[in-house]
Amino acid sequence: MKSIDGIGLADVTSAYGGPQGDLYELLLGQQLHVGGMRASVALAERAGIGTGLRGTDLCCGTGGGMRALLRFRNVASMVGVDVTKRNIERGRQRCCEEGLADRVAFVVADACRSGLAAASADFVWGEDAWCYVADKPTLIAEAARLVRPGGVIAFTDWVEGPAGLSDLEAQQCLRLMSFANIEDSAGYVRLISKSGCEVQAAEDTGHLPQWFDLALKMIETQFTYDVLATVGFRTEVLNLISDNFRFLGDLSCQGKIIQARFIARRI
Repeated sequence: MKSIDGIGLADVTSAYGGPQGDLYELLLGQQLHVGGMRASVALAERAGIGTGLRGTDLCCGTGGGMRALLRFRNVASMVGVDVTKRNIERGRQRCCEEGLADRVAFVVADACRSGLAAASADFVWGEDAWCYVADKPTLIAEAARLVRPGGVIAFTDWVEGPAGLSDLEAQQCLRLMSFANIEDSAGYVRLISKSGCEVQAAEDTGHLPQWFDLALKMIETQFTYDVLATVGFRTEVLNLISDNFRFLGDLSCQGKIIQARFIARRI
């Protein structure tokens, strides 16, 4: 695991509670993860998540993934946990607007200490968000605590790829993304196994390089004005965002950072 000093929970809530969060939603849409709705549905299909099941989404953002599961996998209900109040407020509003409020509950809490009842979920869910949690052993233990025996933990996350990050690359990447650390696939597998779950899938989705390419094209050809609006129309910040995305995109093309998919079953 690569890590960096000086980044904590306050940095994450500040990022998603301000202009950076607006930029991410502009480029990622309501789903706020690489691959969007199709990735959510594909993960649910792989994990056997569907009709009648009750789920908990740790680090749910504005709840886009939960809304996709309710609509397109017909899950019975979802509980979303997120530490950023603005995310929760937007999520509640959107669920009301879409007529889904009676099937979704939101909780403002640290995902490592959700306060929810043990074994209260048929599945625990996460999409490209657990990379923001510094204490990954406690997060995985919380996911295992929340899911019932026989239930499923299914998530995607940005992890260090097989090519590995140099120390300098890791420091720059983590600072840009407000990650206190970045796990690799083997590290997640160890944590999941220690939590009393059987790992069924741990694999590279292959989607991250394509997304960086798409994001850069959108910034430079379609959303230039929109991106500028999120940063107070400072062109130097726009140029810095593009440079940072090129750097991260190069890392993904080299297999140094990847989006990984994990599926595990609680024993």
